[in-house]
Amino acid sequence: MIYSRSAEYAIRAFVKLAAVPEGKYAMVKQIAEEADIPAHFLAKILQQLARKGFLRSSKGPTGGFSLRIPAAELNLLAIVDTVDGLADFERCPAGMAECNDQAPCGMHDNWKALRNRIMEYLERTTILDLAKGFEQKQKNLDKAAKKTAKRAVKKA
Repeated sequence: MIYSRSAEYAIRAFVKLAAVPEGKYAMVKQIAEEADIPAHFLAKILQQLARKGFLRSSKGPTGGFSLRIPAAELNLLAIVDTVDGLADFERCPAGMAECNDQAPCGMHDNWKALRNRIMEYLERTTILDLAKGFEQKQKNLDKAAKKTAKRAVKKA
């Protein structure tokens, strides 16, 4: 993966939070269960993101987390930068301390092009984009399951 497990979990949780109606909150346990993430680990990540202003949090029996920024305005780069930072994308893939455009290593030009594509993807892809994609995939899976069930009934 191009980012840490923490960033992956944050993105998966944000996709789930994109479906939470305005003014409502989702509990960590519910998000963790739906996104297949360890709840204690997710709680720490979401608390960090709430402190950074990405999420609202509310305590109590109807509390939990919700997006503070609309899913259409929240890109993956902002989440990855907040959780992981971007230093890993800036360092030399060969581990050289003095690798730059003026003194490149053997991997510099290829990595620079790949890094730019990754950064562009993270910047242009929003949580809403992912949520729509997952929603469509679930519809396709449900449709396929219904067809399979109909075939099984016909054979029986």
